[in-house]
Amino acid sequence: MKKAFITTFIIIQVFTSLNCQPRVWDMEKLSNARLVKSTSTDYVLKQAGSFLTKNNPTIVDKDKQAPSGDIHDYISCGPYWWPDPTNPTGPYIRKDGQTNRAVTTPDKKNLSTMTNSVIYLSLAYYLTSDEKYARKAVENLRSWFLNPQTRMNPNLNYGQTIYGHFGGKGRGAGLIETYKFVDMLDGVELLKKSKAFTNSDQQELTNWFSQYLEWMMTSKVGNQEYNAKNNHGTAYDVQLARVALFVGKEDIAHKQVDNFASRRLFMQIEPDGKQPLELARTIALHYSVANISHFLDMCSIAKTLNIDLFNSTSADGRSISKALEYVYQFEGKPLSQFPYKQIKNWDEEQNKLCLQLYRADKLSNTKAYKMHSNQKIESKNDYNYIVF
Repeated sequence: MKKAFITTFIIIQVFTSLNCQPRVWDMEKLSNARLVKSTSTDYVLKQAGSFLTKNNPTIVDKDKQAPSGDIHDYISCGPYWWPDPTNPTGPYIRKDGQTNRAVTTPDKKNLSTMTNSVIYLSLAYYLTSDEKYARKAVENLRSWFLNPQTRMNPNLNYGQTIYGHFGGKGRGAGLIETYKFVDMLDGVELLKKSKAFTNSDQQELTNWFSQYLEWMMTSKVGNQEYNAKNNHGTAYDVQLARVALFVGKEDIAHKQVDNFASRRLFMQIEPDGKQPLELARTIALHYSVANISHFLDMCSIAKTLNIDLFNSTSADGRSISKALEYVYQFEGKPLSQFPYKQIKNWDEEQNKLCLQLYRADKLSNTKAYKMHSNQKIESKNDYNYIVF
């Protein structure tokens, strides 16, 4: 009798785990994208088509290993750190907002390629029901996470290292480089309906992310990011909640969501909507908008848990709406009217701002930013415009 009960329980667990439930992406919007063709859907299919013919990138495709000596350990370098002209062989110095492309590692590039491939291929599979896209997406997942010869170890102990600092070890800031896991795991949810994505794949991928979640919560590097006061702390919470939900740890996700308003929103947003720690940067609009995008990602996750995080407001008026109102005043304006530093990509950041304004309208069920209409959004070439 006990054996029969255990067997039934396992079957129920497998069935439940294979249910498709994106946590950030809007399933209603995705369903509409299957019916209504747009420039965004065309772009998604074009990108997915290009990934069909590309070799799968892996963590072992590099010629320089992490200080651990394990080729399966991820390693990257802090992007804003440069040789010191006064001491060329000494520790690197920081130039905020100025990306040193000479230190970009194969692991960082390949991780980005892999996550993007899964995102676009899974979306193409959902839009067309063509198994070729799912097969390639699953193949890429197996190469990066599951194959013993090519899998990444579930840690970022050497993420965003800096030459001459910390004995070659990584920093909490490195976790920002796996933030695309949030979208990628929503893509994995779409793959659950495919024949290519087996129960074994699901279990092994769950095991990998369970180990990664444990590392995030217990490691020194993970603790650094947890304690970050700016966008890095926000991104940590979102990633932790998303991974926790993927591996079935809803209690952990609930804790992140429940504490998010008091620990992140009300600590980072002023009553007038300014985000001081983001505005202090040399690309202030970029970081202000990026942090808002993380806020909205958490709102979407919270919504799947039947929690309204978007409308959380402190006693003195701090809220996501206030943060949006502050940056909204610069939408469509020239850089000269922005009272902070934005040393590059002003127009690009304006486009990113428009997307977050559109998302806010959807999450709040209002038309506060109605000028950012469906027609305007769907004319963009980006997967974001069919998932939000």
